[in-house]
Amino acid sequence: MVRGAAAEPAVAPLARVTHYSNGRRGITKSAMTWDQFPVRSRSARTGPVSFSAVRIAGMHSGRLHAMKYSAGVLLFRREPEVQVLLGHMGGPLWARKDSGAWSIPKGEYEPATEQARAAASREFDEELGVPVPDGEWIALGEVQYGSGRSKKQVTVWAVEGELDPARVVPGTFEMEWPPRSGEYRAFPEVDRVEWFDLTTAHDRLTTGQRPLLTRLAERFR
Repeated sequence: MVRGAAAEPAVAPLARVTHYSNGRRGITKSAMTWDQFPVRSRSARTGPVSFSAVRIAGMHSGRLHAMKYSAGVLLFRREPEVQVLLGHMGGPLWARKDSGAWSIPKGEYEPATEQARAAASREFDEELGVPVPDGEWIALGEVQYGSGRSKKQVTVWAVEGELDPARVVPGTFEMEWPPRSGEYRAFPEVDRVEWFDLTTAHDRLTTGQRPLLTRLAERFR
């Protein structure tokens, strides 16, 4: 997942490789971060990737403003009322934010090598440490948000099922904190997982993902 108060940060992202772990296995994958907050792989030999190096490489490759693709699963239940499961985005940038600081469990993938639905299932497992519950996958479609290097297309499915937040073992990532301190700390991808009714979820959810919640709500009208 995989992070502004009511929307994903409008700051220049930095392509990087970071190390994720959900307590069961180590997972290495491409992700996004910000140039003033470098991150690294725990197995990296060359240190943090510099923003200037990525920018130059992007210019030469023609992918500086390439669309990023992400997929996820919005788990919902009907009792005692329609509720959805969201994760509060982890790390110090989100620690004191609530409205607009929660996300559908999701993450990036490469369309050329992985199908969106497979990526959604994998990312749910990686972020929460538990598999997607059995159930019908309901396509909620796609949304796009961000611009330039932050432009992203997110594809989401809704699945009805139960999940006890106490079972969640979130993946983690490393980033330099405090900024430019040279010290790296591990933070959870999501630091809280909770069920919300649809009205509360709309406030909590990051702005770009709210249309997906609206599409789910329309199914119960």
